[in-house]
Amino acid sequence: MKTQAKYTALITGANSGIGLVLTRMLLERGWDVIALIRSSFQRDDSRVREFQQQGRLRVYQGDLSDFTSLRQALDVIKSSEVRIDVLFNNAGGSFPELLFSKQGRELHFETQTLAPYVIYTELLELLLAGDLKTVIGTSSAAINYVKRLNPEKLEHPDTFKKLLGPYADSKLAHSLWIKEAAPSAFAQGIRLQSVDPGPNNTMRPGNRSGLPFYVKPLMKLFFPGPEHGASLLYEAAVSGSQYPPGSYLHKGKPVKLPFEDRGPAVLKLVKSVYEREFAGVEAK
Repeated sequence: MKTQAKYTALITGANSGIGLVLTRMLLERGWDVIALIRSSFQRDDSRVREFQQQGRLRVYQGDLSDFTSLRQALDVIKSSEVRIDVLFNNAGGSFPELLFSKQGRELHFETQTLAPYVIYTELLELLLAGDLKTVIGTSSAAINYVKRLNPEKLEHPDTFKKLLGPYADSKLAHSLWIKEAAPSAFAQGIRLQSVDPGPNNTMRPGNRSGLPFYVKPLMKLFFPGPEHGASLLYEAAVSGSQYPPGSYLHKGKPVKLPFEDRGPAVLKLVKSVYEREFAGVEAK
């Protein structure tokens, strides 16, 4: 008879970078992991395959940038799983150019600001059924370089800049809606936080990233591996309750977000898109 894991985490982007290290870390510590990913795990990863065969790693495929695909994946998760203790909204790297989702919105915003709100809202009942009732959003230190933030431009920015353009804006917007939504979520028993995982060397051979040319050699030479970021996310999940709801953690401690006054507008934006385009629409 299968022994029930102490905790169950859902991780987006669980098959690469920080998400993959976090997945392995939790599984080795006795957690179950629900992986919401677009592609699949490497076939030659024998340890991951072993956890899948045991039923402790359960994989659901869905594209966070495609509402039809995401809706189908979330519907299957809701019908198959019984609880989620921690939701790690972790997926989303930087893109090398201005790209748009199938819904017509800028791709960083779609995958790293809007999709995390959709996933959190859709899986709220499973979170309420868990013990830890925690949502951790992966942010970035790049938000500290945002010079101006216009919520009305997040969906369709006028310009593009690698790393410090739509990527940084979307990571900041993610943290802002978390901070704004946190008080009402906390009243329901849900803890929302965002975390800067710090600099991590997550480069993969042949990966076409959105990093400026000067960052890549620095990453190879000086950045720690993704274990660094995974550990910060894990610590926030298990120990972050000591900080106020909605905190943004930098180096493991809460710090003030830039443009906190834009939080209400960002939350209004993601909520309106969710209600207009996702909620109540049946999967095809």
